[in-house]
Amino acid sequence: MKKGLIIAAVILVIVGGFIFWCMGAYNGMVTEEEKVDSQWANVENQYQRRADLIPNLVSTVKGYATHESATLEGVVAARAKATSTTIDVSNLDEASLARYQAAQGELSQALGRLLAITENYPDLKANQNFLELQAQLEGTENRISVERNRYNDVARQFNTKIRQFPAMLVAGMGGFSKKPYFQAEQGAQSAPKVEF
Repeated sequence: MKKGLIIAAVILVIVGGFIFWCMGAYNGMVTEEEKVDSQWANVENQYQRRADLIPNLVSTVKGYATHESATLEGVVAARAKATSTTIDVSNLDEASLARYQAAQGELSQALGRLLAITENYPDLKANQNFLELQAQLEGTENRISVERNRYNDVARQFNTKIRQFPAMLVAGMGGFSKKPYFQAEQGAQSAPKVEF
């Protein structure tokens, strides 16, 4: 009788310990997933900041570079596409992140073309509004880079946690799936060609 009671107590302790471990593992994954979602919001916030600066920049350039309408229209169109391309963080996957990154990349290229035309307009280059907007845009691009790196860090931590044994068993039962990473844009490994 005592032996049966001891065996039952040991089984109860083992099962109870396993249940508590599962609860801890699950709660840890929820915490890590929330970090990923929060960091994604920070990335979107910086992209939105950039999108909000663009109309002011375009208006400032428009006053000086009236015959550069194709470039200005390209920036406006790229901004519209970038702001309409959104991702539901609960359905964040490789394909949706690639679409989002492509739209943002098109906007970056359009902004690059816009900033390049300023070389033809010395008065624009000296305009205080333009200089301030350009500095804010450069700062925002740096913030975007920082937030993307932070997102990749928290996504890596989350992905590592859900793939480790035995936590991967809880992750599978809890419906946790791997988060995608930001990747370098195509051609980023090659240095840009500068010609004078």
